[in-house]
Amino acid sequence: MSKRDELITKYAADIKDKIGQTPDVDFLTKVTIGCGPSIYNKDAATVSGSDAAELETVKKNFLIKKLGLSDGPKLDEAIASVMDAYGKSNRNKYRAVVYYLLAKHFKKESVYK
Repeated sequence: MSKRDELITKYAADIKDKIGQTPDVDFLTKVTIGCGPSIYNKDAATVSGSDAAELETVKKNFLIKKLGLSDGPKLDEAIASVMDAYGKSNRNKYRAVVYYLLAKHFKKESVYK
């Protein structure tokens, strides 16, 4: 099993155990590949739910640039909703899982086709 496959298995377990959803592993794999080498860097692989600058980066680089959404309060609300679902006390919020949940929230799976 490759390192990436191990990470995808870990991300799928997070979605199932911490969020209570059944993961779409094919889509999760596409999102993980889309994250590029950042998934292998301990700091870049996670998103700090309490760091406003990092959440702004998620909004600008992922939601606006990657998914093509327009800036507005709905983006901030979606990020807050994902952070709540993932659990505020959970220190390791994996970037691939956050992106997966946001893409699902906005029904933008087609971006990864």
